[in-house]
Amino acid sequence: MTALRAFAALAETGGLSQAGRALNVSHAAVSQQMRALEERLGTALVTREGRGLSLTPAGVELARTLNAAFGEIEAAVSAITGLERTRPLQISVTATFAAWWLMPRLTEFQQENPEVELMINPTPALVPLTPGGVDVAIRYGAGNWPGLDSELLVETGVVAVAPARLMRGRRIDDPSSFTDLPWLQEAGTNEVSAWLDRHGIVAEHKVRITHVLGNMTLDILRRGDPVVAAVPRVFLEDDIAAGRLVVLLEEDQPGAGYHIVTRPGVARPPLRAFVSWLRAARRREIGRDRDRGAA
Repeated sequence: MTALRAFAALAETGGLSQAGRALNVSHAAVSQQMRALEERLGTALVTREGRGLSLTPAGVELARTLNAAFGEIEAAVSAITGLERTRPLQISVTATFAAWWLMPRLTEFQQENPEVELMINPTPALVPLTPGGVDVAIRYGAGNWPGLDSELLVETGVVAVAPARLMRGRRIDDPSSFTDLPWLQEAGTNEVSAWLDRHGIVAEHKVRITHVLGNMTLDILRRGDPVVAAVPRVFLEDDIAAGRLVVLLEEDQPGAGYHIVTRPGVARPPLRAFVSWLRAARRREIGRDRDRGAA
């Protein structure tokens, strides 16, 4: 068990020294436990890459299993002692999604679950979901995060948009014609570069990118500033329909959107309540949209 815990810490932190600090032992002690574990299992779990370490396929599988197992143990102990019922529910979500969807509806959850204390971390970073740490994340993507459970909450593709007046006289059907324009990108991400790469768009010169916080991108676009941005379409449907913003290019990726992401295993009561509320809130929203469309 000591060797397994050492390996789990190594897999989580990515290095011997970091794992040693997490376990309050020396990196040499972690290294010794790793060698003993590999000898016992008869297979390599890590390989050296330059100055760092990476997991072998066997190491990835063992790390995933240990993460779930240790998480179950911690959850059981916390449930018995009552700690998991009182610990605040930690939620990781992008600032844009929090401002657009989560926060306007959150009062409803708090009224239904007054005993649940919430801690919301608005960040674009893929924060790890660990026992005793972040319980749930709402992330944009296709739902394929290894070792995690995901459930689609809001389906939406990504569009490159610009104020209509900025695109007057430009060919919208030629993506290379707007790479010389200034772009906005959420701070802490590489969304613009990744989006251009996915569409095979090669700029003649370095793309001018301004990094801004959270939903400032939406505010700047709606104000009509001369910029381009790649954002989930669902945020800007009304602006596109009204003609204030022009869609330059749109991704069609089935299943893409904002997902509820959690660790595998038994969820503690506050997490179960929150996930259940997310599903119900989205179902009600879809129902209202359907009714308005029928009217």
